[in-house]
Order: sequence, then C-alpha cells, then structure tokens
Amino acid sequence: QVQLVESGGGLVQAGGSLRLSCAASGSIFIINAMGWYRQAPGKQRELVASIISGGDSTNYADSVKGRFTISRDNAKNTVYLQMNSLKPEDTAVYYCNAATILAEYWGQGTQVTVSS
Repeated sequence: QVQLVESGGGLVQAGGSLRLSCAASGSIFIINAMGWYRQAPGKQRELVASIISGGDSTNYADSVKGRFTISRDNAKNTVYLQMNSLKPEDTAVYYCNAATILAEYWGQGTQVTVSS
C-alpha cells in the first residue's frame, strides 16, 4: 500500500506561481512512476506531468509544457509540481498519483484556482 498526501494548492492571480507537494509513505519501493493529474469541473481527469522513479525521465501535457516542472526529492519521498505563468484554465483539483505494477494510488486532491 502507498499513501499520498498533497499540499500547496490555493488561489493565485493569472501569471502567478504555486508549488504542489506530494509526500509518499508506505511501500514506496514498489512505485514505478509518479505523476500529477487534474480535473476541472465538468471535464475528465487528465495527466499534467509524470516522472519515472528509476531515472529522470519526465512527461508533460502540451498545455503545461514550458510552464510546469515536475521534480522529486528521494530523501523526502516527495514529488513536486512547480507551476509558473498560471492561467485561469489551469483551475482544477490536482491529484497526485503513484503507479505500481499492480495498482495505482491517489491522493485526496488539492484545489488550484487561478483568477483572471
């Protein structure tokens, strides 16, 4: 089992920045990759960014490339999402995800609201 706890959401003006954190605990050695997803009202949950556990390979949605950066601190078992140049369309609940061979785990979500 893996437990994920997110933090760092909030309200920010367009053009501003936020950093989300996701602290993992439990059987973290079985995690293959971690990522951030988001879900806006009335829309499907979508992948924002992901990072492979065994290396530095990252993947981003086209809509956030150049603005968001995913990173991790292995010593703290924490994954971060640095979000710069935020836009109103980035408003959503952001979820941390951990993928293993057998299952996926989700955090509780953190609200990000970008005002115009």
